[in-house]
Amino acid sequence: MRKITMVLLALIVVGMLIPVGFSADSKVVITYGETTYGNSNYKSIVDDFFKSQSNINVNNAGSKIITADQVNKVSSSITGKSYDSSQILSSALVNLNENNNLQVSVDKSKITTITGDMYISALKSAGITKGHVYVTSPVQATGESALAGIMNSYEEVTNVKIPETVKEAANDEIYTQAEIVNNSGVNANDLSKLVNDVKGQVSNDNVTDHNKIVNIINNYVQNNNINITNNDIENLADSIQQVQNVQGDVHNYTDKVSGIFNKTGTNGFSIDGIIDWVKSLVGGI
Repeated sequence: MRKITMVLLALIVVGMLIPVGFSADSKVVITYGETTYGNSNYKSIVDDFFKSQSNINVNNAGSKIITADQVNKVSSSITGKSYDSSQILSSALVNLNENNNLQVSVDKSKITTITGDMYISALKSAGITKGHVYVTSPVQATGESALAGIMNSYEEVTNVKIPETVKEAANDEIYTQAEIVNNSGVNANDLSKLVNDVKGQVSNDNVTDHNKIVNIINNYVQNNNINITNNDIENLADSIQQVQNVQGDVHNYTDKVSGIFNKTGTNGFSIDGIIDWVKSLVGGI
């Protein structure tokens, strides 16, 4: 009789601890470009990619729509480009159930410019180091607009806002690399490695001076036989300098989300852990 009472009490407590609406995919969010979301065939193509690559039931995932207005708020201040609602195609799935390290899987048949390494570099610039991200589009697209959606997904899952200064710096990094790839024909992977290595040196040496960053890039370009223009180097230096200048905001953000990334289950509760706790109360039944 005592064991039955203890079981009932434990189940009541468990019911109080587990949030209403709990699902296995509660740390999964999909952001659809509004062009994709508004076309049932396009959305089906994107969903099929996410299902096949992530083995997640997309119907259980949260979802958000990224609009042209949202993308333009970012792009207009960086490149001056403006997009309409028929051009926002890139879509992304963020899975924080896989949070051992940051991974990005890009549909290379559809995303033509931005590589997985570019996304990883930009996300790390924003202080994001956990989760598995999948990026695709129903038709060929550069992938530039996906970063806004990816960061939006992280905000949705963690309920922590990424500082606007950090978002702008990360997006500027993506747009700058896209411009260089499109205009100079430099290999995207070579450019991504350049940016990542230079950012590492700039961070280690705490360099904030623009001219010093230009010199670091010039040395890297010459030593690795990378063919980009002086204008490209100046733009890269501006972008990397911006990333370096917002590191204080990045650290504040990472302090807020570090505990969230390390949690299991939902809101920090592990279902297996709760079950073990119940067993301990009733002598292992």
